[in-house]
Amino acid sequence: MYILLQGEFHAFLPGIEELQKEINFTLREDGIPLTIEKSDSKDTVVEFRNGEGFISYGQAYHVYRAIGLFIQHSEEQATFMIKEIPQFQTIGPMFDLSRNAVMRVDQFKYMLRKMALMGFNSAMLYMEDTYEVKDFPYFGYMRGRYSQQELKELDDYALQFSIELIPCIQTLAHLEEFLKWDASAHLKDTRGVLLVEQDATYEFLQKMITAATKPFRSNRVHIGMDEAEELGRGIYLNRFGYKDRLDLMTDHLRKVKEITDELELDVMMWSDMFLKLVSDSGDDQYDMSTEISNDMQNKIPENVQLMYWDYFHTKQEDYQALITKHKQLGQTPAFAGGIWVWNTFATNYGLSLQTSEAALTMCKQEGVEDVFVTLWGDDGYENNFYSALLGLQLYAEHQYQKTVDKEQWYARTRFCTGLDAESFLQLNDLDAIPGVANGNLDQTNPSKFLLWQDVLLGLFDKHIEGVEHDVSAHYQQLEKKIKQSRHQSVELNFIFEVPEKLSRVLAQKASIGITLKTAYDNKQFETLRQITDQEIPEIIDKVKVLRDAHKKQWLTINKPFGWEVIDIRYGGLIARLETAIERITDYLNGEMERIEELEQERLPFNANLDKTTGLGWSSYYYRMASPNVFFHVLPIY
Repeated sequence: MYILLQGEFHAFLPGIEELQKEINFTLREDGIPLTIEKSDSKDTVVEFRNGEGFISYGQAYHVYRAIGLFIQHSEEQATFMIKEIPQFQTIGPMFDLSRNAVMRVDQFKYMLRKMALMGFNSAMLYMEDTYEVKDFPYFGYMRGRYSQQELKELDDYALQFSIELIPCIQTLAHLEEFLKWDASAHLKDTRGVLLVEQDATYEFLQKMITAATKPFRSNRVHIGMDEAEELGRGIYLNRFGYKDRLDLMTDHLRKVKEITDELELDVMMWSDMFLKLVSDSGDDQYDMSTEISNDMQNKIPENVQLMYWDYFHTKQEDYQALITKHKQLGQTPAFAGGIWVWNTFATNYGLSLQTSEAALTMCKQEGVEDVFVTLWGDDGYENNFYSALLGLQLYAEHQYQKTVDKEQWYARTRFCTGLDAESFLQLNDLDAIPGVANGNLDQTNPSKFLLWQDVLLGLFDKHIEGVEHDVSAHYQQLEKKIKQSRHQSVELNFIFEVPEKLSRVLAQKASIGITLKTAYDNKQFETLRQITDQEIPEIIDKVKVLRDAHKKQWLTINKPFGWEVIDIRYGGLIARLETAIERITDYLNGEMERIEELEQERLPFNANLDKTTGLGWSSYYYRMASPNVFFHVLPIY
């Protein structure tokens, strides 16, 4: 399509020209006239009539979504008018850049173009230690940290689309990757928590906050402070004695606020510690019975925006109750939902879409103005950011509509990403396997634990016992389904290479441990011989193909730092499969009387498996791979 821009378009031209990389249009003098002008209201109207286009925009960032809407609908209709009213003041994704996957700058720019088309106006960069801090060379050392220049480059690029980049850092807890170094021992209370009430800590924080915010035009900063349950319980306790955690937290917050005030920054922070510390249990931010006292309100400094995070609840009334709790703290909070891309190879769209729909509906009703969607990367991030795009599109559509029409949402997803919604929903099937209740509403990650578990130890074999053949058939069918649905011409086609190859592995590996244990217990020597001579070697070959696909995907999207963690996992998996061949062969050849690992009774990994609608969950690779000691964890201080 050829387009001739008219009206007030010059300020938007750099961004519009960049969008030509994503959608099929060219700016030409003989193109369809498209007039862009500022609206007197916050509404945006996109029209096409008599062969001409018109965009009346409320805010600058609306223009880029409007360009996409015009092209999308003018290809199908000769006349149309679309009116959109933004529901939130701020909306955008939060990218977890601290769990090894640090997006390459060119890939981040690609994501920003997608965000502009969708209609987002902000993004948070969650960086625990993945940015440079002068005088602290171990901060982000060998972690793929962004340089100041790289962050400025990203901010400059986002500006073309009127997208605000906001640094989201940690100023209390979640600093394990920095505090592990000897060079930072003097700043440590526990493994991940800073030692409060000492000058050195606040001198460090001053440099850290300055470094994190300097490259960005935004004067907003998210200072974290979530999940700091260990505060005051390590070196602080030994050195200074006991002090109430709530007092420690609020005193520390005031000192951090002095730093941000000096830098003229607007501060956001996670709210969970306040709600946890006033709950009866002391550790439940979702306790509906928690009462908020007036004294509690007074402990939160003025001009600190609390951010309520919740990726779990599926009922609107739960969100309403918890937003009300936050309002009792003296303000309407910002909200952070989530698309479940973390701790699995899959993307749990069953849970993600239901929680997001309930949360966003209630955020509108309760007057929440700032909404973010988190893309966490816990335990090394085997998944990728692009697999969440269907979920991101849902958040974008909620920004412009009171209620979201499914067909329109799916059509926008296809236009903005080049992929059908069904392609993204297939990713859900990596974990939504036989034995998992319809909707996949519990945390369950079989695509991860069935891959990494040891074939001789079978820590999760009880979880699929009885449905193991159905599970194998499920993955076999899923491999075919993904392969048939792929389109080589689509730029994002490459993100389905890993799910396809993983399904191929799990079609054979998922049930091999159960087959092996049964054959061993029943002295089925021919079956054991077939496992060692044929099945395990085939699995090894398939794992190598999966590893190569995964490595290519990682290096396409992310900096190389952190891939070594996943590489080691694949290497360990292959080594253990080779060891299994050796031990079973020695047993069959009479070189040992028994295989001790296979003598052991199989127990479920999760003792309360019968109380969940899923197939169990583990947050950590090293627990999936072995029940033995991977590393010795010393006391928290």
